[in-house]
Amino acid sequence: MALAQPMDYAGSISSGQKHLRYFGVHTSSRLQCVGHDRKSRTNQLVVRAVSADHPQLDFSNPNWKKQFQEDFDKRFSLPHLRDVIDVEPRPTTFSLKSRTPLENVNGSMQESWNGYVNDDDRALLKVLKFASPTSAGAVCIDPDCSWVEQWVHRAGPRKQIYFEPQYVKAGIVTCGGLCPGLNDVIRQIVLTLEKYGVKNIVGIQHGFRGFFEDHLSEVPLSRHVVQNINLAGGSFLGVSRGGANVSDIVDSIQARRLDMLFVLGGNGTHAGANAIHEECRKRKLQVSIVGVPKTIDNDILLMDKTFGFDTAVEAAQRAINSAYIEAHSAFHGIGLVKLMGRSSGFITMHASLSSGQVDICLIPEVPFTLDGPNGVLRHLEHLIETKGFALVCVAEGAGQEYLQKSNATDASGNMVLGDIGVHLQHKIKSHFKNIGVHSDVKYIDPTYMLRAVRANASDAILCTVLGQNAVHGAFAGFSGITTGVCNTHNVYLPIPEVIKTTRFVDPNSRMWHRCLTSTGQPDFH
Repeated sequence: MALAQPMDYAGSISSGQKHLRYFGVHTSSRLQCVGHDRKSRTNQLVVRAVSADHPQLDFSNPNWKKQFQEDFDKRFSLPHLRDVIDVEPRPTTFSLKSRTPLENVNGSMQESWNGYVNDDDRALLKVLKFASPTSAGAVCIDPDCSWVEQWVHRAGPRKQIYFEPQYVKAGIVTCGGLCPGLNDVIRQIVLTLEKYGVKNIVGIQHGFRGFFEDHLSEVPLSRHVVQNINLAGGSFLGVSRGGANVSDIVDSIQARRLDMLFVLGGNGTHAGANAIHEECRKRKLQVSIVGVPKTIDNDILLMDKTFGFDTAVEAAQRAINSAYIEAHSAFHGIGLVKLMGRSSGFITMHASLSSGQVDICLIPEVPFTLDGPNGVLRHLEHLIETKGFALVCVAEGAGQEYLQKSNATDASGNMVLGDIGVHLQHKIKSHFKNIGVHSDVKYIDPTYMLRAVRANASDAILCTVLGQNAVHGAFAGFSGITTGVCNTHNVYLPIPEVIKTTRFVDPNSRMWHRCLTSTGQPDFH
């Protein structure tokens, strides 16, 4: 399901002696400094809006902070089953304290175990207070960079639940492409459901397709079935892109008598999950739809990290190291590695940083020129002249302006990209041939190798936490939510807030600056 892109606008804000030029979405009021206006060669500060769904704020109003926080609290309020149906809570069946009943003789909850999360627990979404919009990576709500608290719901088990576990039928579906850790999440969802006392757990095969393809039957899941699936990559349930009509999927959910559906996927999948949630609400069904964000690109808003990302960065090291060895061993060797990242360069940036051998890192968020005195090719000449070899790492979505555009899309509605790796390979070879300098270019494309491997230890732990919290969220009665990590804390977020747009590398961030320091590359403009 394709997401609508917000319309852009340009304007200015006056505050005392400051005059800030800003660009952003038409309903936004959070501003992000991205540097000075190079074209006009003035000291005007270029600021970009980074949030897209609250009303324009009047900063001259002394109560603007209160208005902002009220709007924020409204947007980040979690949808609950009680919003549309009359459902009563009951004491939880989840406890790690003992195997004894949780209720005392009089029916009241035992207070001896404090392992539950209070519904009023919150975590701060933002923890950095920027002194100025010119600070590296500054994200400001107003031109003065005022500090405004933004609290989101803490994830975890609650004392009260909204389902009778012995009557629950839960489903799990994995959508989109493969990602390291899918099996870990599936396994933890099953184990946690069983901890609550759920006996009827099924897997939906091959994404949303499993809801309408007659030959794709439900896969019964239990601890015995999923015990060792985390030892392999891929998805035990299979994946696919695209899906059926939302109404047809909800018809299938009703026919299967599902009470909970756990949806593992990226932005498009979460958009689909939210549409399913809304249709369930429209029909006033007691069905909880909970997402688990999955993408190796690490491009989902508000979250520290998505599962599979660490593993992908680690897997990329093997390709980068091979390219380095090839380049270092050859006369005038140039190693070229293309990594995944359609619109976000997180994998390429982090892989370059962790390698320490990359000379040029190219990502979609930072435009670059190939030719000319400040171009990539001239810098490659310099590297060959000074050190005798070079290593280039490029994201698949970088430099698409140099390739012939295609209107073709995949099943998820994503634009089919041109191959920037092959284009760069040809350009580098042609350039050195034209200037009469020998070059030995080795191109490595490990694309699908990054996502087909088993999750590493870091991702396995993250998958464990996300899978468990997804189940806790469903039993707490929430629906239309996803779970993730914000500033090291595990939280629940409304799905609409994480699918507004793709998360991008900020060219003004300290992390990108660290990458530039590591590679030593110039500004390719």
